Amino acid sequence: MPAGCARGPAAAAAVGDRRLRLARLLLVLLGWVSSSTSTSSSSPSSSSTSSSSLSSVSAQPPPQPPPPPGHCPAPCECSEAARTVKCVNKNLTEVPGDLPRYVRTLFFTGNHLAVLPASAFASRPPLAELAALNLSGSHLQNVSFDAFEHLPSLRQLDLSHNPLVVLSPFSFSGGGGSSNASGLDRSSLAELFLNNILPPGYSDLHNLSFSGMVEVLQSRGALRNLVRLELSGNNFISLPQEMFSALPKLKHLDLHNNSLVGLGNLALSNLTQLETLDLGNNALKTLYNATLVQLQALPNLRVNLDSNPWRCSCELADMVAWLKETNLVEGKTTLSCFSPEKMRNRPLVKLNSSDLDCGPPSLVDPLQTSYVFLGIVLALIGAIFLLVLYLNRKGIKKWLYNIRDACRDHMEGYHYRYEINADPRLTNLSSNSDV
Repeated sequence: MPAGCARGPAAAAAVGDRRLRLARLLLVLLGWVSSSTSTSSSSPSSSSTSSSSLSSVSAQPPPQPPPPPGHCPAPCECSEAARTVKCVNKNLTEVPGDLPRYVRTLFFTGNHLAVLPASAFASRPPLAELAALNLSGSHLQNVSFDAFEHLPSLRQLDLSHNPLVVLSPFSFSGGGGSSNASGLDRSSLAELFLNNILPPGYSDLHNLSFSGMVEVLQSRGALRNLVRLELSGNNFISLPQEMFSALPKLKHLDLHNNSLVGLGNLALSNLTQLETLDLGNNALKTLYNATLVQLQALPNLRVNLDSNPWRCSCELADMVAWLKETNLVEGKTTLSCFSPEKMRNRPLVKLNSSDLDCGPPSLVDPLQTSYVFLGIVLALIGAIFLLVLYLNRKGIKKWLYNIRDACRDHMEGYHYRYEINADPRLTNLSSNSDV
């Protein structure tokens, strides 16, 4: 008994220990089941969220990798050896965004651009070597500011044969539309071709385009490095004053095939480096002394004056004398008279003052002479009239007295009849006397 009693409590403690372990295991199992249930209940919302995020990500187009350095746009022709890209007559409405980085010369002619927006060359790999850009004949009407901002090496630009209506003065500056000098000084453009860019006719669009061109040329610093400027075929009749004053480095100026009738406003004093000036095929009839002095002040200048309708009158005498002495005019022996008819096709350098009807200057103007003669005639007529009156003064005096008496008698007769008509008694008397 004592031994069994001693084993009983030990056995009971062992049984209690096993039950405690089982209870702990059961609690662990219950906790795992509850956590798995909550996880499964929240899984639909999390899966929907993840699916929506995936769909939104998939909806966005993946970023396209930049084109390889030697890539050529589909509608263009490229030559890596010549560093040239040609996109000619492809009816493109914008500049391709994947031009190769090696391009130095880009031909983009015969397309339908209409508008060249700001930073037109910014959304592509940097074209750091592009030096020559030809956009002629592309129906371009609007060149916005900063259109050529991302072309740091651009030296030659051709915008010819485009009906430009809007040409911003900041198109070539890369100054972000600001007028500060630092922005304008960044222009490296050396050659600019603006031939046949004005809309046809003399409409408001023509005037707006001409004003925009003048503003571009006169903007301080925008084209300060310009060496060559071509403005042919724009139907210029006259040029605004100081139109080229902001182009101190200009060496070649082409104004041929316009309608210039004079060069009175062409200020050449600032163009000290000017070497060639093409004025052929205009409407010039003579060059006056002020223009000749400006041309002669530029010793390195060569001028083309071909195909102008020179009028060989006395006004051309100074120009003829200048032509005979100067060496500035190319092919001066080919210049000839256009009018009058009797002088047509006669070389200018072979004319004399006698051929130009330049006689000695008259001391009195012909119109002034006619006025003086008319005054003398009228004074003579007046003097004769006064002399006749003086010689017939007595007869005239008697004639005036006779007229006075006749008028007096006539007025008295009227007065007498008026008194008779006013008094009834005199009226009866008058009637009886008449009987």
